[in-house]
Amino acid sequence: MINFSFGPNIFLGIIISFGVLILYFLRHIKPEVARDEDIFFATIGFLYSCILIIHGWRLDPILLFSQVLIIFIVLVAGWENIRLRGLIANLAKLKKKKKK
Repeated sequence: MINFSFGPNIFLGIIISFGVLILYFLRHIKPEVARDEDIFFATIGFLYSCILIIHGWRLDPILLFSQVLIIFIVLVAGWENIRLRGLIANLAKLKKKKKK
């Protein structure tokens, strides 16, 4: 049975979907920062967001709070990872220019 009602689970699923869409389209926006494993993590993130949207109505408050914390930690760690990839790409460009 699928019980679809708007609640915090829908909001969390949309947030995760938006985050993995950014990760997926990173390949087209900044190809020097993208990695091959980003496609895998984007697929897993979409699967997780679909499960959260469809079956999230069964979450009790403490489980919902744990999902909020997990999503927040994953998004912050992902943002930091992408930012560090950009810094490494910039350092590699500077090193390459310095050698010439």
